[in-house]
Amino acid sequence: MLWGAVSVVGLGFLIALEIAARRYGERGPITDQAREVIFAPKSGTVLYVSMALMMVVLTWRQRFIAAGAAIGIDVVFWLVRWAVDAEMMYGNGALWVTLACAVIAVTRRSGRDRVLLLKGVGLALLLVAGRKTGYTWLLITSKTRPAVLDQYVATADHALGNPSWVVGRIVEATGTVGAYVLNWVYVQLAVGAVIVALYQLRNVAVERRFPGHHLVRTFLVIGLLGPGIYMIFPVVGPIFAYGADGGHWAVANLWPDTPPPVSTPHSMHFDEITPRNCMPSLHTAWAAAIFIHSRKGPRALRLLGAFWLIATLGATLGFGYHYGADIVAGVVFTLTIETALRSLDRGWDRPGIQLVVYGAAVFAALLASYRYLSMEMAEHPWVFGPLLILAMTSVVYGYVRTTKLWERKPASVHLPEPRRETQPELV
Repeated sequence: MLWGAVSVVGLGFLIALEIAARRYGERGPITDQAREVIFAPKSGTVLYVSMALMMVVLTWRQRFIAAGAAIGIDVVFWLVRWAVDAEMMYGNGALWVTLACAVIAVTRRSGRDRVLLLKGVGLALLLVAGRKTGYTWLLITSKTRPAVLDQYVATADHALGNPSWVVGRIVEATGTVGAYVLNWVYVQLAVGAVIVALYQLRNVAVERRFPGHHLVRTFLVIGLLGPGIYMIFPVVGPIFAYGADGGHWAVANLWPDTPPPVSTPHSMHFDEITPRNCMPSLHTAWAAAIFIHSRKGPRALRLLGAFWLIATLGATLGFGYHYGADIVAGVVFTLTIETALRSLDRGWDRPGIQLVVYGAAVFAALLASYRYLSMEMAEHPWVFGPLLILAMTSVVYGYVRTTKLWERKPASVHLPEPRRETQPELV
């Protein structure tokens, strides 16, 4: 019943986004995904990493067959596109194999095997659908939020030392090599996530069940809740509001050489193309989730998680996509969601409830301070800067403390009481 309810709600959400996108003359997530069965996908990498997630439920023999079939189908598509001079892209084979596994689960499997395979397919399609719905959400933010609040966030960012301007100059100094590495990490965020998720789900095929909590759950919830904050607090980012990419909509062409002067902020109108996707930084939120979930892995995985987080922070700030205030909010956002999901899996207890409430309160306080105390923050950076870092650090400390407490105290499991036998009479 739970899976059925989630499926119905998810389908309704996709239909609503499809209708909203059509109103603005664009394809919605359902149409966009259906086209990729035949036409060139936007991202073949996402389709293949989604298929890799689905394959955690398969045996090694089945994995080799699935991978070979996907590559073979892609080769055929590639040759046909080359012959007709169409747009070249890979990934159709991975989508075909994922859909074929869904058909096999319904027609050739039964019982637990059917449920497990359908869960694997659902996990893959959720990752793909999440990316498609993300595109539609960004379109909606640009069309429905004509005014942006960048001046407020840029003013508040003076309390943190204008980190986007600082890191932007550092990235420029590294030249093309540094920019290329950071850009690859930023664009291929799903690759790092799938590597960690595959490690967490490595025993699914043997145990015939998914673990109670894993990285993909956190990723999907972050992607579901984050765009709602975009609508509440629309921000386009320093490279658009204060840089050359903003064109005549920008306040001035200041990024990354000259920090904006401290002046009374105002909301400002912007174009209907640039997404309002800065507050909070979901790239930071996702990279933080990768870092958190890699902590239980081997040393190589832990190093990967740390590298992905540091490189993502460098890219989000260094390319002018986010302010420092976005980063602080993104970290608090992730830890609050992660605590809630872990509490949902192991059972709600007092430390978990307290941390979720506290994290949500800190997140709300951050947004309110950026909007209503930005001038005070800019005029007293040595007061508000440490306060912002302290607020974020307090949530980090609370998360570490709570999770260590959970590790010492396993989740409570309700076991049925043993049946009381009737005492025999003495004879």
